[in-house]
Amino acid sequence: MSLLSRIADGADRLVRRICEAVAWLGLALVLLIAFNVFARYLFSYGSVALQEMEWHLMAVLALFGMPYVINRGEEVRVDVLYAHFPARTKRVVNAVGDLLLAAVALFTLWLSLKFVAQSFTLGEGSADPGGLPDRWILKAAIPTAFALLAIQAVARFILDVAGRPYPVAPAHLES
Repeated sequence: MSLLSRIADGADRLVRRICEAVAWLGLALVLLIAFNVFARYLFSYGSVALQEMEWHLMAVLALFGMPYVINRGEEVRVDVLYAHFPARTKRVVNAVGDLLLAAVALFTLWLSLKFVAQSFTLGEGSADPGGLPDRWILKAAIPTAFALLAIQAVARFILDVAGRPYPVAPAHLES
C-alpha cells in the first residue's frame, strides 16, 4: 500500500471517529428537547438558553453530518447515467467530484474563519435576554466541519486515483 493510500485511510478513520463522537450530540438533543417539553408543560418552566441550545446542537449535527455521510458513502447520487459507466469512468467522475467538493469545502472554511474571528472579537452572544453567550463557539463548528469535509474529499480523491474502493464501499461503486 502506498504512502498516499495509508494517509487516505488514516484520514477516513479520523473523520469517522470525530463524526461518530459528535453524533452523540443527537442523544443530548433528544434529552434536551424532552426536558424542555416536560418542564414547560408540567412545571410551566421555560428557558431561552435551553431552547437556543436545541438549535445549536442541531446545527452542529448537520454540519458534522456532511463529512460523515461522505465518509460512509451514503451521499445521494443521481445515477441516471453513472450506473451504466464502466468502473474506470466512475472513478474519474468520482475523482473530479471529490476535487470540486474539496475546493468548495476549503473555500467555505476560508470564508468562515473571518466570521468566527469577528464573533469572538465582538464577544457575540444571544440577542435574546437569558440566551447563550459566546456564540463564536457555535460558529467555530463551521470551519471545523468544512475542514473535515475537505479532508474526507481529498482522501476519497486519493483512493479514486489509486483505483481502490473506499473503506466503506457504497453498493453503486462495487463493480
